[in-house]
Amino acid sequence: MTADAQATLSLEQDAYLRSRSDWMGAYLVLHAWGVMALAMAVFIAWPNPLSFIVALVIIGGRQLGLAILMHDAAHRALFKNTWLNDTLGAFLCGWPVGASLTLYRPYHLSHHRHTQQKEDPDLMLSAPFPITRQSFWRKMRRDILGVTAYQRRMEIFRMEMGQDPSRWQRLKNLIASEKYFFLSNLTIFTITAAAGVWWAYFALWLLPLLTWYQVISRIRNIAEHAVVGDNNDRLRNTRTTLTNWGMRMVLAPYWVNYHLEHHLLVFTPCWKLPAAHRLLISQGFGPRMELAQGYLQVLRKAVSRPHDDVDHGAPGHARKRAQLI
Repeated sequence: MTADAQATLSLEQDAYLRSRSDWMGAYLVLHAWGVMALAMAVFIAWPNPLSFIVALVIIGGRQLGLAILMHDAAHRALFKNTWLNDTLGAFLCGWPVGASLTLYRPYHLSHHRHTQQKEDPDLMLSAPFPITRQSFWRKMRRDILGVTAYQRRMEIFRMEMGQDPSRWQRLKNLIASEKYFFLSNLTIFTITAAAGVWWAYFALWLLPLLTWYQVISRIRNIAEHAVVGDNNDRLRNTRTTLTNWGMRMVLAPYWVNYHLEHHLLVFTPCWKLPAAHRLLISQGFGPRMELAQGYLQVLRKAVSRPHDDVDHGAPGHARKRAQLI
C-alpha cells in the first residue's frame, strides 16, 4: 500500500481488514461448487438452448471464481488455517481449472512487487493495449471457439515436459505436473457418470472451461491493468471496475473487480474488498484512484487504437498464465 494511505488506517481498521475466517472461506468454496451444480441441474431438468447458454455462462463464471479463490489462497487469505488454505485452495479451487497454487504463488507475488514495471511477469498482458477493434474481436473469437484454451494448454504441456531427449521421461514429467488436474477432472467425470449424465462433464464442465472462462479471463485481465493512468503510481497503475451485481455474477465473481483495493491492501480477503473500497473513499483517496464505471468503459479505452498493424497475442512465458489467474 502507498505510505500515505497506509498511515490512514487505524489499528482497528487494519486488524479488521487483515482478519480471515475459516467459515467464510469454506462458504465461498462451497458456494462456487454449489452454484455450478445448480446450473447443471437446471439444464438437465429443462434442456433447451436458452438454459444451456445460461448454464455455460454461469458455470464458466464460477470456474473463474475458483481461480479467484485460489488467488486468495496464494495470499493466504482464503482460510485462517494455513493447512486448509493451501490444501483446499489447491485441490478444490486451483487444480480443477488447471491452475497450480504452488506455481502461481511466487509468480503472482512477483507481479505485486513489480506492478506495471519491466520486472512484472504480467506486463506482457497489459503492454499491447490499446489495440484495435479488429484485434480485440479476433481474440474474442479465439477465446469462445476454444482456440485460446488449446494453444495455452499445449504451451503449458511443452513447458512441463521439458527438453529431455527421452520421450518416456518427458511423458513422466507431464504426468507429474498435471496429475492433480487429471485426477480432479476424473473425479468430476465420475460424479456425473454416477448420476447418469456422463455427458455433462463435457458439455457443462469442460466446454465452459474452454470457452466462456477464457473470454471473461481476458476481459478481467484487460480491466485490471490495461490502459491505466500511471504505471508508476500505485493508486493509478491498477484499476477497480465498479459494476452491478449481474455483471459481477457472470464476469467478476467474488469481488475481483475491486482490484486496486487488493493491490493496496494485499492482505485483505476478497469478501472484505468492498469494505476496503468504502474505507479508501471515505478517507479522500477517490479522486486519486484509477476507477472505471463498468467494463464497457474500460473496453472502450482498451480498444481505441485506430490502425491494425499487428495482432498482439500472449506468446512465450505469458501463456503459462493459463494455469494462473
